[in-house]
Amino acid sequence: MKEMNIFKDFKNDLPASIVVFFVAVPLCLGIALASGAPLFAGIIAGIVGGIVVGAASGSSLGVSGPAAGLAVIVFSSIAALGGNWNAFLVAVVLAGIIQLILGYLKAGFIAYFFPNSVIKGMLSGIGLLIILKQIPHALGWDFDIEGDDAFLQADGQNTISEIANALKFITPGALFISFVSLLILIFWEQYLSKKHKIFQIIQGPIVVVIFGIAMFNCFNNGFLPFQLKPNQIVSIPAPASLSDFLHQFTFPDFSYINNPEVWKIAIVMAIVASLETLLCVEATDKLDPLKRITPTNRELKAQGLGNVISGLIGGLPITQVIVRSSANINFGGKSKLSAILHGVFLLISALFIASLLNMLPLACLAAILLIVGYKLAKPSLFKQMYKLGWEQFIPFIGTIIAILLTDLLKGITIGILLGIFYTLRHSYRNSHHLKDIISDENGQIVHHLVLAEEVSFFNKANLMKTLNEIPENSKVIIDCANSKSIAYDVVELIKDYEQNAKSKNIEIEKINFNETI
Repeated sequence: MKEMNIFKDFKNDLPASIVVFFVAVPLCLGIALASGAPLFAGIIAGIVGGIVVGAASGSSLGVSGPAAGLAVIVFSSIAALGGNWNAFLVAVVLAGIIQLILGYLKAGFIAYFFPNSVIKGMLSGIGLLIILKQIPHALGWDFDIEGDDAFLQADGQNTISEIANALKFITPGALFISFVSLLILIFWEQYLSKKHKIFQIIQGPIVVVIFGIAMFNCFNNGFLPFQLKPNQIVSIPAPASLSDFLHQFTFPDFSYINNPEVWKIAIVMAIVASLETLLCVEATDKLDPLKRITPTNRELKAQGLGNVISGLIGGLPITQVIVRSSANINFGGKSKLSAILHGVFLLISALFIASLLNMLPLACLAAILLIVGYKLAKPSLFKQMYKLGWEQFIPFIGTIIAILLTDLLKGITIGILLGIFYTLRHSYRNSHHLKDIISDENGQIVHHLVLAEEVSFFNKANLMKTLNEIPENSKVIIDCANSKSIAYDVVELIKDYEQNAKSKNIEIEKINFNETI
């Protein structure tokens, strides 16, 4: 029903999609560079992730494209195949098929086993990582690749040493652009957007992009005494004609389909891409102001379809990406139309306006991402998690530190292990039982859901299944009278369900439900 009215929030989705597009361009190129793949392969993956996955996905706000988390796997896989890009594309297609199979086997339930503390830790860790990685670009030090999420880098540098280098080689022009861009973004959000609707429709990042292109031309024409180097500007392959554009597409060589190495790579990519997607789905749903729940099995199918098509036309593997998804949410996206439009804009840019985008300073994009990073890692969140106790705070802070010192997937793994350590302290009793359905004096159906003495986050998926099976136009009593310990994830699930139940006309009564458990 909602998808039939996809243009309902067009006035919000259009400006958000433009922001996501500007964020996606350098990330697509940087991840392709980090992967040892053709630069255009990153653009292809961004286009497919936006248009194909965006249309097929059930996620309202998730944005898909090439992901930094897969860059190392792609790089080593291409090397393992002797640098044969066409053979690697076969593995991308096979990985997509495996994801489709996982979706039909309903493997998406795995997403509900990620602890809430780890998801919030992942978001905050990514936010801090974005800030640390973008500081060099804001200062004009542009030798690190875009989208690199690892602490240690291939050139022997690390996140901290890159910032130290940036402080030694500050480019005044880049610093001027990033400083003014930050002022525009803060002033726009804190003051102008509250004054008139036009400033909500025309988002601050769009103004920043226009400002950046204007400054590039002012510098080049000598109107201001600053200079920018070629590596401080966005660089997109600019085809001279439609024929040149079409020649950038490459195709898999299926003669390699019997190669065991190709299948090994495909299986590894399918597993890692699926896990990263499911993590991002859970995180994006947490950020969604409307608390909508993404159907995870459908998401696996959508990602599988995207990877099949991306592999068939020469693109990198695709996952849902939290940086783009959070930018979409932070700048007003309301529906999946935003993700689709960002893919359309990537396609248009590759065809027609690459030369214009090649005037865009990376310092502008750094300013936009610094704001995104801050919103993901607000100090108030750290304070909130600390107040929830060690069981929530240790996995939260452990995930952040591990992400900053290793990379995204390793950091999440460490966070989950910490979460499991605390969870094992709870008993593994059944989480709940549903009493016989009775009718009250009005003949209304009442479902009496009694929670167990101890409920851990492992019980989240089972409890969600029970709640989702409750029919519309009924009444639910959520009885916590016997409960001594309810995991914070389950508390939040109940609160989210209470909000979502209004659309199904489900009346909810809670007994001894403590929202601060």
